Amino acid sequence: MTDAMDKAVAAARHEVVETGRRLLASSLTVGSWGNLSRRAGEDLIAITPSGRSYDALQDTDIVVTDLDGTVRTGHLLPSSELPLHLAIYKAIPNAQAIVHTHSIYASALAVSHRDLPPFVEDLVQLTGGAVRCAAYALPGTPELGARVKEALGGCRAAFLANHGAVCWGTSLQEALTCAELLEKACHIYLAAGGNVVPLTDGQCRYINGFYEEHYSKRQQGLE
Repeated sequence: MTDAMDKAVAAARHEVVETGRRLLASSLTVGSWGNLSRRAGEDLIAITPSGRSYDALQDTDIVVTDLDGTVRTGHLLPSSELPLHLAIYKAIPNAQAIVHTHSIYASALAVSHRDLPPFVEDLVQLTGGAVRCAAYALPGTPELGARVKEALGGCRAAFLANHGAVCWGTSLQEALTCAELLEKACHIYLAAGGNVVPLTDGQCRYINGFYEEHYSKRQQGLE
């Protein structure tokens, strides 16, 4: 690797560790379940290792692979959901980071194979519409990646049937925020007994467009 690539990989590994601790603190997962990753260059990703608790991770524990899944750096096995992450990165060039959670309320919809209608403005800003549930596939399989890719479409989130949820973002911060907003929306949806009034397609497009064109830039201090 070049010096620039080494720096990009080191920065990605560090950010994955820090975000993993935030993920655990947010109660979106427990122990070593769930996983997260971030692009570490054009053809590399940094992903959490398999079976290791987030609160004990060090930067050097984060595994770096290429987009074919070959380990390039790291002494541990990558997350068993590596095929899921790779499927999303290959299908969605704008995806720079992925957070996969086993949070309670999102999992409640996942186990009932239900989609979440677009009824909460803050989540719709990121997703642009309904969050769909992917058809069931065994964890860690290419089939799961293919089904989640189909469920995502142009959305930033999807449910994994009988499993949990996955969100992607243009940064790890955005992916984690999407996961937090998704959990909140699922909680509201279930508290309302599913009796919610969805936003119209036009309203969803407007809200999502405002986020993409303005609000996301303001969050980064660019506008």
